Amino acid sequence: MAGHLNNEAWLVNAHISQYSHGNRENHPPIRNRKLLLHRREIEKLHVQTREKGLALIPTKMYLKNGRIKCEIAIAKGKKLHDKREAERARTAADQARAEMRRRA
Repeated sequence: MAGHLNNEAWLVNAHISQYSHGNRENHPPIRNRKLLLHRREIEKLHVQTREKGLALIPTKMYLKNGRIKCEIAIAKGKKLHDKREAERARTAADQARAEMRRRA
């Protein structure tokens, strides 16, 4: 999850595996990491998360030129009734799959 603190953008509790051939100087795999963004980008994201109630979600992480790149998206959370509907659909699909396996 991405967040902001003191006009900075942070990736909170991100897990980036240690280098397999590293030594005791290797980084801790889970920690908060500062995102390098322009001030205008941070302000724009801060306004959208504060006023509209949206969330910043990391969608993709990849390695480029020795740096970890993180693609973030702005998303709206599901309402409670949407969550219940999704759970019902998931349960129905699981039951149908189990029934098909049982009959085959």
